[in-house]
Amino acid sequence: MAHLLHIDSSIQGDASVSRRLTARAAAAWRSAHPDGTVTYRDLGTNPLPHLDAAGGLAAMVPPEQHTPEQAAAWARILEIAEEVKAADTVLLGLPLYNFGPPSSVKAWVDHLIVPGVSVDPETSAGLLGGRDFVVVASRGGGYGEGTPREGWDHAQTWLPHGVSLTGLEPRFITAELTLAAVRPAMAGLVPLAEQSLAAAERAIDELWVPARV
Repeated sequence: MAHLLHIDSSIQGDASVSRRLTARAAAAWRSAHPDGTVTYRDLGTNPLPHLDAAGGLAAMVPPEQHTPEQAAAWARILEIAEEVKAADTVLLGLPLYNFGPPSSVKAWVDHLIVPGVSVDPETSAGLLGGRDFVVVASRGGGYGEGTPREGWDHAQTWLPHGVSLTGLEPRFITAELTLAAVRPAMAGLVPLAEQSLAAAERAIDELWVPARV
């Protein structure tokens, strides 16, 4: 049975563009997989703790030697990895905060990269490959080629490197200029923002459409 892991990370609630788009994507996935199941994780409202001494060392200490803090951290690490392993498709909402990913997404990746769990400790091969990893990115400004802030989006450039050890390979759908409608200084960019959003919605709607022969 097909299984989707749906992850949101925006802190914007109902105002979030990435949440609206991942909801659209999840609905499209359900339509294509009517018998499928879904696990939902909200990093925006229930973030994982950043790795501390206990969490960082838990993977380096045999479980029978874990302190209570390390045991709790290890259980959390296994939970995160098992969610991905159980999924055929992983759907992640990735807003751009201060030119980088939300720290909650970085914490999720840090919990995911563990030798023996997501990475083969002998060959360094990723153990989570073969899954469809769809990332719906949103960014308030414009960071494309030729713009004044070209290359300033460090979330979309970082994530493929961040998860590369696991074998996951993200494919991106991006809506940009999402702040144009609420920032007076960006009012002239509203048409471009609408075009970008419409293109992202079309790409989402085509994600799981059966190929025509």
